[in-house]
Amino acid sequence: MKERDRRIVEAVLKKAAAVCPGALELLGVYGSAVTGDDWEKSDVDLLIVAGDGRGRQLAGGFILEDTGVGYDLYLTSWESLEADAECAHAHLAKLLDSELVFCRDGEAAGRLEALRRRARGILASGARFEKAEKLLREAREEYAKACLASDLSAVRTHAGEAVWWLLDALMLWHGRYFRLGTKRAFRELAALDLPFDAEKKVTDVLRADTAEGLRSALTKLFVTVQDVLRVPRAGAKPAPEDLAGTYEEMVSNWRNKMWEAADRSDLFSSYMNLGSLQLMLRELAEGAGTGELEIMDRFEPADLRGNAEVFDAALEAYAGEYAKLGMPVRRFADLDAFLDAYFVSD
Repeated sequence: MKERDRRIVEAVLKKAAAVCPGALELLGVYGSAVTGDDWEKSDVDLLIVAGDGRGRQLAGGFILEDTGVGYDLYLTSWESLEADAECAHAHLAKLLDSELVFCRDGEAAGRLEALRRRARGILASGARFEKAEKLLREAREEYAKACLASDLSAVRTHAGEAVWWLLDALMLWHGRYFRLGTKRAFRELAALDLPFDAEKKVTDVLRADTAEGLRSALTKLFVTVQDVLRVPRAGAKPAPEDLAGTYEEMVSNWRNKMWEAADRSDLFSSYMNLGSLQLMLRELAEGAGTGELEIMDRFEPADLRGNAEVFDAALEAYAGEYAKLGMPVRRFADLDAFLDAYFVSD
């Protein structure tokens, strides 16, 4: 730690003792001062946690004119650390890597360690996939905004947000988090052994000098990352409880509507019903591990009966997922037969 950083840490401790005794619970150092990646213009990143509102007196920003370095003594709440422990993003160095220089008592230390265990547990378990998928949805929203924006400044702003969430999603998906800050992000991404050059894909977005070019580069990045995050999870296989009722739901929701749309020459209904089946098939493939089945590439605007036949063929193919599990489709000759069975417990 640089001498001026050490003096700032000592000043925080001294002020805490003077103006809010007992309020400071944790004081730690993280970031470049810990990783050894600092330089002469680096500030110091501090974890400052106070137990009550008096701790606000320890926070504040300032600039040293002799060095040209700005500092932000940011007060972190326990609530903020609890949110970090849920891995809603991949910038977890404050929580996981802070080196404590002060801890009020064992209760504070235990609370911090419990949050660290929570975050590490998520990163090491299948829960990280859900966190990554949520970040992908965040990126998708910013991507949509970038596509809809009219001026270059807005497109760049939303594209930057989309890139941020996409890279976070990649890290969490692989059970990692950013330790070294923005300037070393590509080094950390390279350690994931991705099937594409993340630095090049992102740099193509950054170098784009028109809204159209930027949107094109962002689309390529988004599709590439999305494909990586869709890699089937090892050993994922559907269980009977995952699929029970799904075939019957497909028939109930859309099958007859497809044929009705053909009879009425209703292009909109034909498209939307087939699309709804496609979405459900994808959700089952990604969530339950069924085989992938793409059907929307076979949609024909001029052949609505053909679209209904595509639907029926997809149903037949999906019935194979039931067969693999030895599950019969629940079919009954008539209502009386159903009612007879309905009142019999399994």
